[in-house]
Amino acid sequence: MSVTAPPALLVLEDGRAFRGEAFGAIGLTVGEAVFNTGMTGYQETLTDPSYAGQVVVMTAPLIGNTGMNDEDGESDGIQVAGLVVRDPSPRPSNWRSQRSLESELSAAGVVGISGIDTRALTRHLRERGAMRVGVSSLSADVDEVLAAVRAAPQMTGADLAPGVSTTQSYVVPAIGRLRFRVAALDLGIKTMTPRRMAQRGIEVEVHPALTTADDLLIGSPDGVFISNGPGDPATADYAVAAVRGVLDAGVPLFGICFGNQILGRALGLATYKLRYGHHGINLPVLDRSTGKVEVTAHNHGFAIQAPDGSGPGEPLSATRRPLPFSTPYGPAEISHVCLNDGVAEGLNCLDVPAFSVQYHPEAAAGPHDADYLFDRFVELISIRGRQVHA
Repeated sequence: MSVTAPPALLVLEDGRAFRGEAFGAIGLTVGEAVFNTGMTGYQETLTDPSYAGQVVVMTAPLIGNTGMNDEDGESDGIQVAGLVVRDPSPRPSNWRSQRSLESELSAAGVVGISGIDTRALTRHLRERGAMRVGVSSLSADVDEVLAAVRAAPQMTGADLAPGVSTTQSYVVPAIGRLRFRVAALDLGIKTMTPRRMAQRGIEVEVHPALTTADDLLIGSPDGVFISNGPGDPATADYAVAAVRGVLDAGVPLFGICFGNQILGRALGLATYKLRYGHHGINLPVLDRSTGKVEVTAHNHGFAIQAPDGSGPGEPLSATRRPLPFSTPYGPAEISHVCLNDGVAEGLNCLDVPAFSVQYHPEAAAGPHDADYLFDRFVELISIRGRQVHA
């Protein structure tokens, strides 16, 4: 950060303001304020398409010390609407660093702010909930920035997946022996996800967000993957229709994050907005069928409404096994639950080959407790293959 950085202003939609210094591009940005609790992995966070439209507050105080490189990005550029940090590193120090964080933000035109009390800001968001925010290094007038914030669209009702999805299908080849072929619906897919499948001998063909079930199933893929992504799942009827078509065809399906919400909607469940969401790489999730607790990576502001909860946000039991509920595709169960707040974190269909989780098993930049879920997908594909060819 330059010692001559101009002043910057952060204003929340409820009127609370913080003053600091410009970090990154000079300008005004508006988005939804969310806080990320990860102590590492800021490059993966900034380049995750699921953060489109959001201004990310990093709760770890020192950010930027490992710089930026060309290998760890989860997309082809920075996706966040803005960045808020307390103490940006004045210079990166890592053998893999190629550029500083601030220079990367500036080159991408991403407005940020530093030098503010991110703990106070995080506590405010926890108490009041996620809300719109503006960051400006052009105006020091709170009322002026507040007017821009309140004029901006809210995340509820936002259909963002088509805007971050690929515009053309592409193939990520299998590493080593080709075992299976999977069609992936890109709702904001992270670079590491098809790589995790490629490491298991899977060739992944990635398709745009608006691809139909018929087009996903061209060439008879062995499985279908539904990716993470930004926005409100209640707007993504196109993805719900695609998933229902895959379920009708009986092709093995695996979804993560946004894909979990889309599978939930396809099964007849509602979705709702979380108070402040789950964003970070250190959230505990219980596998209700085994009792195993995993530390997992999350980035979601919406969740599926569990049928064994009494209302939106009603905590699920972390002590009893899941109870099956009826869907148009036979019984299903809520397979995972977040131990912090009881939010439903996974689905498992009992009559059709489909499952999903609300978190990120590709785990860039970690942890890797849930990496086995890709092996579960491989096993599901293998079982279906044996049944088809029996």
